[in-house]
Amino acid sequence: MDIGASHLETVIAFRRWSARTLSITTTRPSDYAFRPGHYARVSLPCFERPLWRPYSIVSSSDQPQLEFLFSIIPSGRLTPLLGELTVESVILIDRNPMGFFLEESLSPGEVLWLLATGTGVGPYISLLREGGIFAKYQQVILVYSVRARAELAYDDELRALQQQLDGRFHYLPVITREPGTGYLSERIPALIGSGRLANELGMTPINPVRDRVMVCGNPEFTSGMRALLNERQFAPCRRGQAGTMLFEKYW
Repeated sequence: MDIGASHLETVIAFRRWSARTLSITTTRPSDYAFRPGHYARVSLPCFERPLWRPYSIVSSSDQPQLEFLFSIIPSGRLTPLLGELTVESVILIDRNPMGFFLEESLSPGEVLWLLATGTGVGPYISLLREGGIFAKYQQVILVYSVRARAELAYDDELRALQQQLDGRFHYLPVITREPGTGYLSERIPALIGSGRLANELGMTPINPVRDRVMVCGNPEFTSGMRALLNERQFAPCRRGQAGTMLFEKYW
C-alpha cells in the first residue's frame, strides 16, 4: 500500500491489563514532536487504504518510543487486529499528532482535576510523566473510573507517583461493577455532585475559582460532567481563550 507521508514503525512491547485492555509500545519517528494531550492516528499496513483510528499518546514527549492504550472492540475492524500483533510487527502512524486536549489551554489555578473513564486515562499518563504540571498547581488529582479492578491500567505507576509526591498528587480509582472491593463505586459525576469526592480528600467542593478540570472518557460521562460543571459556572476553553474546564472529544 502507499503510505504517503505516514510512518511505518515497529512494535517493541505489549502490556495486557485485562482481557480487552492493552498498551502497545512502538518505535518513534525521529521527527515526531508532540505534547501531552495530543493523539496519533494509527492503522495497519494490511489495509488497501489506511483505516485510521485516533489514540491518545501515553508516553511523555521526551521518551524515545510511542505508547498507546486501547480497548479491543470485538466488532471493530482495527482493534482486534491490534490485539493480535507481536513484538516486531509493523504498525502505521500518521505523519503528525493532532488534538486540542492540552492543559495549557486552561487558565491558571490552584488544583488540577484529571477525570477519566476507561482508556480515557491515556493522555493523563503522558501529562503526569511529563511532570510540568506539578510546578503549576499546588495539587493534582486523578480520578479514574473503570468497571473492574483489572482494568486499572498503570495502577502501580500511579500509586508510586502518589507516594513520591505525597500531598501533591492524589490518585482516586473508582470501580463501578465490583461491589465490596473497598473502592469508590459511584460514577464520577455523582461523586462530585454529592460532595463525597471532595470529602475523601478533605477539600471544599470543586469550584471555578480554585479548580481546573480536564475530562476524558465515554460520552455519558462527559455529558454528565459538562452539565455539572456548567451548573457550577465553569467556563469552557475556546480557541485563543483560556477556560476553567477542558473536554476531550474521545468518541
